[in-house]
Amino acid sequence: MIAKEFLNQAYKLDQQITSKLEQLDLLRSMTQKITVPYGGEVVSNTRNVTSLQDAIIRIMEAEEAINREIDILVDLKREISTLIAQVKNTNYRLILEKRYLSFRSWEQIAADLHYSLRWLHIMHCRALNVIDKLLAERRNAQ
Repeated sequence: MIAKEFLNQAYKLDQQITSKLEQLDLLRSMTQKITVPYGGEVVSNTRNVTSLQDAIIRIMEAEEAINREIDILVDLKREISTLIAQVKNTNYRLILEKRYLSFRSWEQIAADLHYSLRWLHIMHCRALNVIDKLLAERRNAQ
């Protein structure tokens, strides 16, 4: 795995979690539209789970899945942070942190660091080369 792929894993997972959170919000809003019948006779002795109960169960399962993915994201960000911390050049390290841990856009990073976009991309490329070397050292150590 090359540096950019390794570092982008957290962003992709973060986007998946965000998407699932949006789906969860939609599911929650749908539960507000479900009406529960009050009274009436029980027709059978089989398990009678109302649609509201089904929706609540689905919400709980979705929340558990999202929490598991958040745990994975936290671990992944910790691993990426540890790798970035090994970069000796503070400018490279700052660029990598802002991009791959804070998920900032190139324009935001350039403005924050007072760099032109062109210079930022040059420095980012150099920083990725350092990460590539660190990843190669890690593979060789294993």
